[in-house]
Amino acid sequence: MTDPTTPAQDPAPVRPDESSGTPSVDLTWALSQMSGLILSRETVDTALQLVTALAATATAGTLGAAVTVVDEHGKRSRAASNHAAEQADALQYEFDEGPCLTAWRTRELVRIDDTTSDGRWPRWNEAVSRLGVRSVLSAPLLVGEESIGAMKVYCERPMNYGPHDEQVMHLLAAQAAILLANTQSLQQARRLSRQLTDALSIRDAIAQATGVLLARGAASRQDAFATLAATARRSDRAIDDVARALLATVTARNSGPAAG
Repeated sequence: MTDPTTPAQDPAPVRPDESSGTPSVDLTWALSQMSGLILSRETVDTALQLVTALAATATAGTLGAAVTVVDEHGKRSRAASNHAAEQADALQYEFDEGPCLTAWRTRELVRIDDTTSDGRWPRWNEAVSRLGVRSVLSAPLLVGEESIGAMKVYCERPMNYGPHDEQVMHLLAAQAAILLANTQSLQQARRLSRQLTDALSIRDAIAQATGVLLARGAASRQDAFATLAATARRSDRAIDDVARALLATVTARNSGPAAG
């Protein structure tokens, strides 16, 4: 018989994955949507917004989700499902501490069961708990051995995330990293293509200008090029600018009215 003088204890929090054997969201559906993103070549920002939506719907009880990218431009949220996630991220960047940045730095998944009792990032935990965030799960975005950022989900309830959510975030973060890497590779390929096109254009302009100088009496291609280079130095201009200016002068002269 229960002693009526003994105070009743609150039941222990039940994690979503422990209360039921089935996930709240079809993980196969979520991953198929992610695969569609990779194949559809969405723009970077649109793709990342869709990725955060997947993270938010594939983990039970999530308040908001976001993707942090870290590169030569610094740390920033490239996508967030709502303002609460943006605020929580901004506090991490302000204090330079928090689960997302730790996941990025250590290349390991980070979980907070309760921001009011977790002691690893005291300033961030205190600030974010005032926003109503109580539990967090953050997974690194890994491309080979390189960590390029992190994906995270926030919840208003303590003890919200468990092993199933960790598995989901690992899978989604891996796919997001592939998406980002592919996008970066595409951008690099386009940038290289532009550089090659520019280089070919410069080469053609210089070659044509050299031909003009040869026609005007330059002794050799080397002498003609030296003349272009000397003019560029005196005028503090790029040699291809000098070459294009010479070609423009010739074109204008040739297209002028014929002498009567």
